Amino acid sequence: MSISLKVLAPNKNVYQGEAEEVILPSTTGQLGVLPGHISLVTAIDIGVLRLRMNSQWKSIALMGGFAEIESDEVIVLVNNAEIGSEIDVQNAEQELKEAKLAISKFSENEKNPEKIKALQEISKAEARIQAAKN
Repeated sequence: MSISLKVLAPNKNVYQGEAEEVILPSTTGQLGVLPGHISLVTAIDIGVLRLRMNSQWKSIALMGGFAEIESDEVIVLVNNAEIGSEIDVQNAEQELKEAKLAISKFSENEKNPEKIKALQEISKAEARIQAAKN
């Protein structure tokens, strides 16, 4: 048995195929999905989706969104996503450095929209690096 998986972003169909197992980065932690999973809608955090097919794992960097799980089908709707093998690791590492530099300009307790944006950019860059290396 397998799961039908679709990963959709506003501007593209990122991935469509079968998987034996899917691991999603939900806002409450990692969520594993196997065939026959209970129906569920969950929020997706910035992180890495991992899917297994024929004993091989593939990673996709997700930039937040929602997932709908129905028995043997998973539909993931995200703000943006990239397949790990297509990510330029050097570019992602440079983005991480720039985001860390941006965050260093703020005090630890400061609540500033620019600081929040920099924290999100750090999370995105880390997800891209993790997806590219797995």
